[in-house]
Amino acid sequence: MNTLNTNALKTIKLIALFFIATLTITSCSDDDYDHDHDHEEELITTVTYTLANGNDVVTLKFTDLTGESTDDATYEVSGPLMANTTYTGVLKLENETESPAEDITEEIKAEDDEHEFFYASSVTGLSINKTDTDGNGNPVGIETSLTTGAAGSGSITIILKHEPSKPNGGTSANAGGSTDLEVTFTISVQ
Repeated sequence: MNTLNTNALKTIKLIALFFIATLTITSCSDDDYDHDHDHEEELITTVTYTLANGNDVVTLKFTDLTGESTDDATYEVSGPLMANTTYTGVLKLENETESPAEDITEEIKAEDDEHEFFYASSVTGLSINKTDTDGNGNPVGIETSLTTGAAGSGSITIILKHEPSKPNGGTSANAGGSTDLEVTFTISVQ
């Protein structure tokens, strides 16, 4: 009977050890979920692009409080840009359906390696360069330097890409990723 109790105890210990090992393996799984998760897009109701050269400040503002379509959106440009001038540009994105308005720009800064802004203009001689970078030294585009040439008119398009390839040659076409925002302003240079 002693041998039977010894064998039974060994079996119980073996089962207990197996049970503990199983718990350890399942409880030590990687809690860092897949970084390639579905992107939950924030609602961006307002885009403000402020261009400043000393006292000359031009603001481009897009507002769509419904977020449903751009049919009811408003586009405001506070005035013309001056010819042959360099402006410092800063973008601000907000969700104004929240009270107070949620600053989406701060979230983009916190996840700057997963975002990049792209700029395109149909105005001859106008160039926009991104002046801020992410932690890896790749451009982000919240801060810019905009330089005008001769007088003219046309548009500026701002595109925000989520999870673009970086580096990407500076164009949204080469960046891949998904488009979180695309807005176009009609401007003039005098």
